[in-house]
Amino acid sequence: MLEPSHLEIRESVRRLCADFPGSYWQALDRDRIYPTEFVRTLTSSGFLSVLVPEEYGGAGLGLSAATAILEEIHRSGCNGGACHAQMYTMGTILKHGSPEQKQRYLPGIASGELRLQAFGVTEPTSGTDTTRIKTFARRAPALAKAGGDDYVVNGQKIWISRAEHSDLMVLLVRTTPRDQVAKSSDGMSVLLVDMREAAGNGLTIRPVRTMLNHATTELFFDDLRVPAANLIGEEGKGFKYILDGMNAERILIASECIGDGRFFIDRASAYASGREVFGRPIGENQGIQFPIARAHVQLSAAAAMVDQAAALFEAGEPCGTEANMAKMLASEASWYAADMCIQTHGGFGFAEEYDIERKFRETRLYQVAPISTNLILSHVATHVLKLPKSF
Repeated sequence: MLEPSHLEIRESVRRLCADFPGSYWQALDRDRIYPTEFVRTLTSSGFLSVLVPEEYGGAGLGLSAATAILEEIHRSGCNGGACHAQMYTMGTILKHGSPEQKQRYLPGIASGELRLQAFGVTEPTSGTDTTRIKTFARRAPALAKAGGDDYVVNGQKIWISRAEHSDLMVLLVRTTPRDQVAKSSDGMSVLLVDMREAAGNGLTIRPVRTMLNHATTELFFDDLRVPAANLIGEEGKGFKYILDGMNAERILIASECIGDGRFFIDRASAYASGREVFGRPIGENQGIQFPIARAHVQLSAAAAMVDQAAALFEAGEPCGTEANMAKMLASEASWYAADMCIQTHGGFGFAEEYDIERKFRETRLYQVAPISTNLILSHVATHVLKLPKSF
């Protein structure tokens, strides 16, 4: 059953985040340093294992609990992007892995002993058209005396977050060329890569500096060997395996946008109530009031869409369209709120000490990643409204 409030969880998250104020994030942001202490605290508190079933050491809660956690993290001024994949990337193993793989990996993921935060899909030449990925894995005899087979991986990935802070990575590769399959989504497989063994042994990780502190990297595969035992599910069926993970990702990131939006509304409302110009609070002016009120209305509507998408996901119902719409509405609502907050603060909105400009940069990402607004509109146009596809 969906419990949109999760009041106890929210309160616990707020208390935790109070120990990581804006000054903590600003110091890390200047030099693009990973928030290790924050992630360690979230992990030890059990918040990153809420979706792992109890039999593997997690809390066994639904997606709505995870949305509540991430929303409160962002409303508190923190950033869940440093570790949110630890929540949902394991879903590929949970839903499609073998019993042996589940027992081997899930308890460590739940405890935080194993960090599964990297999700290797996007490539420089494919963008958001996942069916056109070129990273290829061919089967070959293992070099080890124990025998068996390996997959030998060659290719490149881009915009892979947290690769330097992960022990494992879920990697989507082609195992059959695109021109040799009946459907373009066929012939792709999912491998679980042990980053501790791969780095420097066929895998090169290159950090990509961006306008925000997001631990983003580019990956290069040069005859990287991955044991065939690390294949998740059936060979050639990998595309459908990652769809559930993508839906969870979009819903959870939408909840982060809701949290960002509430952060901006909270800050703008407080500033407008306390800032006096010409002898009275600027919040008395409708020119200040109305944009804040509009941001609240837009965010409330987006939050309802997030709740609907999470409810469908928890019920095991198809939710691709709803996940996409939730992510689009939430990202646009948070961006409007961010712009409104800057405008309300005037010049002070650009000052680091107010901690608005950092969040302003962070929330802009979500109209581009993990899926762009235009691709969501294309999905709705062709899959929901049945408009003709353009090629």
